[in-house]
This record gives sequence, structure tokens and C-alpha cells, in this order.
Amino acid sequence: MQSAVKPGLGRWVWISLGALSIVFHLWLIFSGLVPNLVSRPLHMALALPWALIFVAKTPVQKVTGALFTAVGLFGCLWIALHHSELSDQYGFLTDNFQVILSLALLVTVLEMARRAIGWPLPLVASLALIYGFWGQYIPGEFGHGGLPVESMLGTLTIAEGGLWGSLTGVSVSIVAIFVIFGAVLNAGEAGQGFMNVAGAAAGRLRGGAAKVSVISSALFGSISGSASANVASTGAITLPAMTKLGYPKRLAAAVEAVASSGGQIMPPLMGAGAFVMVELTGHPYAEIMVAALPPAILYFLAVWIGINAYAGRYDLPGLPEEDQPSLRAVVITSAFFLVPFVILLWGMFGGGYTPQYAACIALLAGAVLLFFDARLTFDVRRSRDRFIDVCLNAGRQVSMIAAIILCASIVIGVLGLTGLGVKITSLLLSGSGGMLWPALLLTAIACLVLGMEVPTTAAYVICVSVAGPALGELGLDPLQAHLFVFWFALLSTITPPVCGAVFIAAGMVEENWLKVAGTAMSLGVGLYLVPLAMVANPSLLLLGSQPLLALGVSLKVAVGLGAISFGIISPRIWPLRIALIGGGAAITFLFGF
Repeated sequence: MQSAVKPGLGRWVWISLGALSIVFHLWLIFSGLVPNLVSRPLHMALALPWALIFVAKTPVQKVTGALFTAVGLFGCLWIALHHSELSDQYGFLTDNFQVILSLALLVTVLEMARRAIGWPLPLVASLALIYGFWGQYIPGEFGHGGLPVESMLGTLTIAEGGLWGSLTGVSVSIVAIFVIFGAVLNAGEAGQGFMNVAGAAAGRLRGGAAKVSVISSALFGSISGSASANVASTGAITLPAMTKLGYPKRLAAAVEAVASSGGQIMPPLMGAGAFVMVELTGHPYAEIMVAALPPAILYFLAVWIGINAYAGRYDLPGLPEEDQPSLRAVVITSAFFLVPFVILLWGMFGGGYTPQYAACIALLAGAVLLFFDARLTFDVRRSRDRFIDVCLNAGRQVSMIAAIILCASIVIGVLGLTGLGVKITSLLLSGSGGMLWPALLLTAIACLVLGMEVPTTAAYVICVSVAGPALGELGLDPLQAHLFVFWFALLSTITPPVCGAVFIAAGMVEENWLKVAGTAMSLGVGLYLVPLAMVANPSLLLLGSQPLLALGVSLKVAVGLGAISFGIISPRIWPLRIALIGGGAAITFLFGF
């Protein structure tokens, strides 16, 4: 993906900042232990210019962004330099200078997030801070006993809670490395490799152009972790191919939106959700990745069956023979992502390395492959441009995730300090009457509403912080609860009124977004049903410990989901469609083993 930064001296400043961010995060992994009050503030410091200046569109935004950046840099560097003394304060501010510095850091984080992703998440964080400062004046059970300003601000800004808590630690030590890994793969031939593998696997089939979109988006999404980025990248190739072959525009856009949304639930990256889940559940990354794999495959299977049903309705052709990749092209280009992927998996499962260390090794292998193209030729200028793209895209993407995580950390910090999270959990339990399925419904609605306004990872973190304990008290395994919440935090990518992936895909084919959303919801029915199937069939998540049982349950759910998907879309008579949907629901949710 080529950067939009204009040539000139300013471009090289951003390239240098991106390179510095890459080197810093790699150094953290290879150097060993670095104090958290050093690494985490420096992580924010590196993200500040990207979130506050790089995205600026007007001179006023650039000037104010520079001022916020200067304030934030001073605060981050001051904390990193004084980390030893601050660790002895146990989260309590000792003078007015520290109080002012803490307030300045919090305001800077709110502005970072506002410029990076818009108003909603900073607004939620601001309301949380207001509650922390003045919640003692709220009557009834939702008030709190009051917090000393020095203690609350100190916990949020100079201790390993709030801004520098465990969520930020995940962003620093794991998410950033995988984002850089994705930027390296995307800069080279790996993206074309995904497309070629998909074309060879499904191009000849009925509805082949749509199925190519599904496979390529699943592969690309496994490293990009962003539905919007997935639509923009793979959609630029698949959408013109589908419309050229006569696919209805609403169907073409829906296929791309649904497939790209599925990329966020496909291991290994899962939109950074897998790494946050590691921190919040205590389960190892490899265990979460293996557990999340069968549900993700089931989702794409339902999409595949839906495409078959639409292919029957519209007589959709496969890709023309001249547009299908040659065997040589498939073999060569697939190596550009297979080699790093194999190294990553070997490092985690064979070498016994941590996920971030394995990703660093795979990243370096991917960087070597940037020197070559699909013809295995070497070109210095092309290689230089690719490394420039890596620096620019990695710097920008790391900063965006940092802004989201830092802002969400404010919310989580206040929930813990005030006990509000426990009170909301109690409200959820009482509202559901102490029954699991009503509690799941309330949680799903909360995820959908929150996911409309904030990124998936932030929606997941906030929802699971308040709903997770309630679901646990009602008997749900922690990993089940977290995966359930994470999946439903994705609903807003294809569900009106706010459906980001649908908006982008509809705009690319110039189709009414509501038509696209309707088709996307029918194709993406797995996004609504698979989380429920995980609850009704707990063995679905036991691929690592009981593989035969998990595969058997997966097969059962696949049959049910396939019947539901085909029944919703198939042009057959209504009684048969209703029978398919009802039978599929029974198989999916009732007959467990």
C-alpha cells in the first residue's frame, strides 16, 4: 500500500519516525526486561506525532497538534526519566507540578484518540473521568465514596494502572510487533500471494470471483486485523473482478464487507483482540489462537454456502481462465507469506518462543523477502520504496492502536478505582434475572451499541470488563465469555445503522449502502450465530485439548449453519426455507455432545 505522504523533507521526517518506532519495539523484545514506566511512556511518545500531527488536515490542526505533541512528549519523557522515584510513590502525586502533568497527559491522550478515531471513545473516557472526580455526588448505589484527586490521578498516570497498565503493556510488547509484521508482509508480494492462492483454489468454481474474495480476505485479515483495511486492500482487486463478471453490485460489496469483517476473527492477529485476551484471561496466546480457529472457519464456511446459494439465484460464473493465476505464480508468490508464517508458527509451537519473539524472527525473514519480486528479481529502488512504505504504515498503524488502547485504559482504570464495573455487573445480573441467555442478549446489545461508535478492540475491552464477570458468575467459562463479547463487538461492521465495512465497500462500487447491508447480514449470518453456538457447544473451543471432540462438534455446527445460511438465501419455496432454517437452528444449538 503506497503512502499518501507527499515527497519532500517532511516525508523523510515521517519515514525516520516510523523507522525509530520499528527499531524501538524490536529492541524491547530482543533486549530483555525494560521497566514498564520506561517502555510504556516511550511507546506513547512515539505514537504522539502520528496521532496528532500526521493526521492534521489544516494549519490550525497542525499547530495545535504540535502543541499537544510537545506537552505529551514532555510528560512521557519525564515519567520515563523519573520512573524509579515514581515507583516509590505508589500512585500518589506529591505536588502541584505532578497534578498538572497528570491532567495534561490525560487530556493529551483524549485528544490523541479523538484525532485518530473520532469523538465516541474519548467521550466515554471523559465521562468516566468526570464520574471519578464527582461520582460521590451521585445518589444511590451508583455513586462512590469519593477519591482523593492525588490518588486517582496518580494511579492513572504515574503507576502501572490507567495509562501504563497491562493493556498498554500488550500494545507495547505484542500488538506493535504484529502490526509491524503485517506492514512488512503488505509491502511486498504477500498480498499478491494471497490473491493468487485464492484464485487457484476457488477461481474455477461457480461464484468463483466471490469465493476468491472470501479466501483472500481471510488470509489478508489474518495479518491486517482491520476490517476497513481489508476492504480497501483486497476489495480494490476483487470488487472490479466481480462487477466485471456481472455480479450485482450489492452482492459484490456485501461479499467483500462480510469476508473482510471475518478477517478480524481469523487467527493469528484478530485485530489485536487475541493479545488483549491473553492479558485479560491469563490464557496463553497459542491456546487462544487454537480455540478461536474452529469458530472462524465456521464463519467463513457459512459465507461460502451463502455464496453458493446466491450463485444459484444469479447464475454467477467463475473467473475467466485468462484471469486465473498460473501454477508458477501461485508457488512463487505464496512463498512470500508462507515462509514468514511457517517461521512464526514454528517459533511459537516448535521453538517454544513467546509470540512476540517468534513474530520478530518472522518479521526479519519477511524483510529479507522485500528485496525480491514475483519474478525473483532484485531492484534497489523498488526495495527502498517498500521499506519506506513499511516505516510509514507501521508508524501510523502502531500509533492508532496505541491511541485506542491508551484511551480505553482510562475507562478501565476508572472502573477499577470507583467500583463502577462491579455495579454494572450487578445490574446486568439483576436485569437478566440470574439467567445466562438473557444476560447474553443484554451483553450482545451492549456490544452492538458500543461497537457502532468505537473500534472493535476498544468495544471488546470495555464490554468484557463489565459483562465478563457477570457471565462468569452465570457459569460461562472465561474464554467463552471473552470470545462471545469479541465476536459481538464486530457486529457493527455489517449491521446498520453504523456499518463501517459496508460503507467502504458500497462506496467502492457506488451502490446504496442499505442494500449492501441487507445482503451482508444474510451472508454474514455466522457472525450472529457462531458466538451463540460457542455457548451452546463449549467443546467447540477445545481443539487444543480434545481435538476429536472439537472436530465432531464443529462438524455438527457446520451442518446446522450451512442449512440456516442456505435457507435464508436460497430461492426455493418458503416452507422448505423455513424447514432448513428451523432444522439448522436445532442442529446448531440443541443437539450437543
